[in-house]
Amino acid sequence: MRARNEEHDDGVDQAVSMVQERLTEEKWQAILHNDADYDGKFWYAVKTTSIFCRPSCKSKPPKKENVRIYPTAEQALTGGFRPCKRCKPTGEKLPDEEWIGHVTDYIVSHYKEHLTLELLADTSHSSPYHLQRTFKRISGITPTEYIQDLRIQHAKTLLVRSDRKIAEIGSQVGMTNTPYFVTLFKQKVGCTPASYRRQHKRGD
Repeated sequence: MRARNEEHDDGVDQAVSMVQERLTEEKWQAILHNDADYDGKFWYAVKTTSIFCRPSCKSKPPKKENVRIYPTAEQALTGGFRPCKRCKPTGEKLPDEEWIGHVTDYIVSHYKEHLTLELLADTSHSSPYHLQRTFKRISGITPTEYIQDLRIQHAKTLLVRSDRKIAEIGSQVGMTNTPYFVTLFKQKVGCTPASYRRQHKRGD
């Protein structure tokens, strides 16, 4: 049964790959120049963001090696990509709740990295202003506040479960500036990282 399932999965993967088209120089130039004349002729997907767009999309150009070409929007969806919030390649608007869910998923997976509102807007194919406003309306806090809260939660866990230095913990959760990490931690938690560790360290 497992062998049959694996064969089925391989067949699906092959079927999906077969509907992809080659990224020609002509199509690549259409993407780079947001050429609306190519809208409806092909759709392009970006492997690193799992988003697909019209050629005319005004989002930041992706890296060429991450681009996949599809002859229809439906085939891009079948390939596991979701429609861009900005250019709406399916003609339908992605619900804000679903869109912000994708943004928060990205933050959870990349909170250790340097994240800015501009970067999040680029990866989600939106403007910083629209992302900020929609994120706060859906989540009740801004993207920056969500990132900060997530990092502090992970820092609290590391303070209790490890003997790493405060600076190392700050770096591990995405805050390489130690004074800033300590200040933010105190604002969010009510005490310094060192005090929190003394209060909650197991075995103390």
